[in-house]
Amino acid sequence: MKPAIVVVDMVKDNLKEGSHHPITIESRAILPNMLRLLKESRERNIPVIFACDSFIEGDFIFKGKMKQHSLRGTKGSEVADELDPRPTDILLPKRRFSAFFKTDLDQTLRTLGVDTMIVTGITTEVCVLMTAMDGLCHDFSVILLEDCCASRSKEIHRECINLYQDFSLYPLFRIMTLEAFLKDVS
Repeated sequence: MKPAIVVVDMVKDNLKEGSHHPITIESRAILPNMLRLLKESRERNIPVIFACDSFIEGDFIFKGKMKQHSLRGTKGSEVADELDPRPTDILLPKRRFSAFFKTDLDQTLRTLGVDTMIVTGITTEVCVLMTAMDGLCHDFSVILLEDCCASRSKEIHRECINLYQDFSLYPLFRIMTLEAFLKDVS
C-alpha cells in the first residue's frame, strides 16, 4: 500500500474557536486524532494533502441553506492553525464537495505514486464521502478513518459510517479507526 492522507475542509472558517456551530464543535472533537494521524504520517513520509473549501463570493452553492464561508483569498479558507500545516504538505483549493471535482488531485496522487487514499475531515456524509467515492471512481483504494471524520452531529456521522461499513466494494473501500490504520501501515 502506498497511501496519502487527504484532509477535507478542516479550514479556519469551519474550526473557529468559540463557535457554537454544530460542525465546528464536532470538528474540534476530532482534532486530537487528526494531530496524531498527521504526526505519524509525516514521520512515515506519507504525503498529506489538505483539500480546502475555496469559494468565490456569490458562488452557486450559497443559493441554498449554506452560509457563505471559506472565500478564496481569505484567512477562512486556509488550513486551520491547529493542524499545523507544513511546507511539505500539499494544499488543494476546491470549489465543490469532492476534492476531485475540477482539481488536480488525480494527477497529484498519481505523480506521488499513491494507490490508496486515506480520507478524513468534514463532513462525513457530504465532502468526505464524495471525495472517497470519487477516489474509487479514479481507481484508488480508499480508507475512511471513522474517528478522524465528523458531521454536524455524532448521529449523522454514525449513520453514514454504518451505511458503508459493509459496502460491496470491500476491500477497495474500507472504514477503519486511526489505531487500526496505523497498525496496518507499520
